[in-house]
Amino acid sequence: MKSVPHASSTPHATSMRRAPVQRRSAERLTRILDACAALLDEVGYDGLSTRAVAQRAGVPIGSVYRFFGNKRAMADALAQRNLDVYTERVSRRLEEGGDGPGWRAAMDAVLDEYLLMKRTAPGFTLVDFGNQIPVGTRDAEPNTRVADHLTDLLSARLGRTPDEDLRRTFLIAVETADTLVQLAFRLDPAGDERVMEETRDLLRAYLSRSLD
Repeated sequence: MKSVPHASSTPHATSMRRAPVQRRSAERLTRILDACAALLDEVGYDGLSTRAVAQRAGVPIGSVYRFFGNKRAMADALAQRNLDVYTERVSRRLEEGGDGPGWRAAMDAVLDEYLLMKRTAPGFTLVDFGNQIPVGTRDAEPNTRVADHLTDLLSARLGRTPDEDLRRTFLIAVETADTLVQLAFRLDPAGDERVMEETRDLLRAYLSRSLD
């Protein structure tokens, strides 16, 4: 798989025992998360272990435990890095302005960049932004973190105040898109294009009620 540029921000503190301070420590953390992502694709979440990650990253097992208490915390940090990278990519695409003005162009950028990461980012299929860790759990957290990021990112572009109504609208849109994208990738490993087109149409119809 293609590698994804790493975000500069540190994974959120709740998933880590300590944040890296020195450059060498930050580089070691990057290797650990890269190894975690690669192993998720190879062995899945159930087969993932901190020892295997340490071996793949070429670091002592103590280096992994320096940052993470268990594999769940490590996967959550990977999910936060994914979200940071995704937000940066969407923001950069919107700043470039190639998609044109308006919320429909912004929605296309949001969905296109998610699909690109789904197809290319190591470990993303299982972990994405962390709402399904461990994979298959019936009480997975909602996509509130993602929806809040998108609300804050897009509100100025939309000329809207990021209030509770807008956050709820984006949360519903994100949850809907998440479910349909999962369906598209169950039907086709590359993502069924017909399902994705239906997803775009559905999101446009729903969002037009609040954003037009």
